[in-house]
Amino acid sequence: MTVLPAMDCVFCRLIGEGTAHWVAREAEACAFAPLDPLAPGHTLVVPTSHYAGVFDTPPDVLARSMTLVQRVATAMRTTLGATGVNILSASGPGSEQSVPHLHFHVVPRWADDGISTWPTGVSSHRPTADPLTHLADALR
Repeated sequence: MTVLPAMDCVFCRLIGEGTAHWVAREAEACAFAPLDPLAPGHTLVVPTSHYAGVFDTPPDVLARSMTLVQRVATAMRTTLGATGVNILSASGPGSEQSVPHLHFHVVPRWADDGISTWPTGVSSHRPTADPLTHLADALR
């Protein structure tokens, strides 16, 4: 199933116009530089078709996108000398997703690089029942 580009989506416009600073362009996924990189080489990986987030992206498209994420991460290690990467994504209104098009930030990391991409707080949401039990039941 191919989803047509959403012309009000900034990522769909970049893909359609070809105006991004491209790192890789493939049939189902592409990689390009963000406007405000967190680190040298920070790259965004997105499906080339419009899917708002992880919930509506078909598994095969998600798999191809993650394959490109892995290729970009490996290139960061081999060509930039990164000793690690952070892979960041947000999906849905409660997640602080900035662009409603599935995307993965692949951020190269080096020891003592001065940035932190790990949350510093914990959620204040308090469920009434054990969430892990509910998740395990739903996945059976």
